[in-house]
This record gives sequence, C-alpha cells and structure tokens, in this order.
Amino acid sequence: MNDANIKQDVMDALDFEPSIDANDIGVAVDRGIVTLSGHVPTYSQRLTAERVVTRIKGVRGIAQEIEVRPVGSHQTADDEIARRAADLLTWNTAVPKDRVKVKVANGHVTLVGTVEWNYQRNAAHSVVSGMSGVKSVSNVIDIRHQPTPSDIRQRIENALKRDAELDAAAIQVKVSDGIVTLDGRIDSWADRLIAERAAWAAPGIKKVNDHLHVA
Repeated sequence: MNDANIKQDVMDALDFEPSIDANDIGVAVDRGIVTLSGHVPTYSQRLTAERVVTRIKGVRGIAQEIEVRPVGSHQTADDEIARRAADLLTWNTAVPKDRVKVKVANGHVTLVGTVEWNYQRNAAHSVVSGMSGVKSVSNVIDIRHQPTPSDIRQRIENALKRDAELDAAAIQVKVSDGIVTLDGRIDSWADRLIAERAAWAAPGIKKVNDHLHVA
C-alpha cells in the first residue's frame, strides 16, 4: 500500500470511530509512518486514536503529536484530579489496594508503585486515562519480580503459536531476569501488539523489548 492509501484508510477509520471527535485530528504519512497531530478534548480519545491507527494495514509506526485540550474555560485542579484518581484506584478490584500512588502536575498524571502483574499496571492506567481534566498519563509502576516457572520462554512461544494471526516461527524469544526480548519479522503493526501481549501475559515479566520488524 502507498502512503496516500494508508492516509485515506486512517482518516476513514478515525471518522468511523464513534468515541472520537476526529474533526481536529491531522494525519500525515511518510513511508508507512503515520503522524497524528491536532487536538482532542480528552486523553482517552488520544489513546483511542492511536489504537485505531495501529489496526490499519500498512502502518509501520506512529508519531503521536495530538494535544489534549479540555473543553471549556474551567480546568480541573490538580488536587481534585489526584483525589478522584486515588478513589477510582481504590475502588478498582484489578488494582492492588494501597500499592499505586498518584502524582499530578498541570493535568499530567504520574502513576508510581509496585504490582505483581502487568494487567494490574494496565488497569491502573486505564482507570486514570478516562478521567476528565487529565492531559497525559506516565505509567512508571514497577512490576515486582516473582518466582516463575523455568519454562517461561516456552510458555510465551506456545502462546504465540496458539494465535492464528501470527507466524510464530518467525519470532525469536529471549528471557533474562524478567525481561523478554522479541526479535524477528512480522506482517503488520497489529501483529506486533499481539506478540507483546503474549509476552506480557507471562508471570513476573517486568519489561518487554520489542525488536520486531514489520515486513
């Protein structure tokens, strides 16, 4: 696919997504690298726009430059954002109690703390990203290394093989001290996300180094 076709597909996909106000989003494509610019009213719309683009065939990478501009002149105070975020994290059963703390500066939220699983870290990010007044979220929650089975690499490789959309034979997996490194070639940007999810699903994984190349 050429850049013009990719750009049109991206614009159509953004317009089709009902949870996004795409009127103020700009799209540029250079050799399969999509640059998103402009502004949206919420941080969650910014994240959704990025997820929509990752599903487009031919996309090799994304430069995310969308600015979050809350609607109206009233800006939610940082202490109010922090208080709401702390309450939401407490009420969410996927987030371990008293393990995640919130810092807020000018609408930019930082999540700190320690959890045991990546899904718990993602749950905390998801809870906060949907709040009004939030402009960005920096998720620096640490995943505490837990004792894991000696065949953790085999578990990840088996997960890749179970996914019908992946050519698992083209992906090499290395595991060391809770860090997974993925190498090889894949067919699309969406395949990269599938491979990353498979790696993160293993217990005790603290980091995933994605060195996969889109063919």
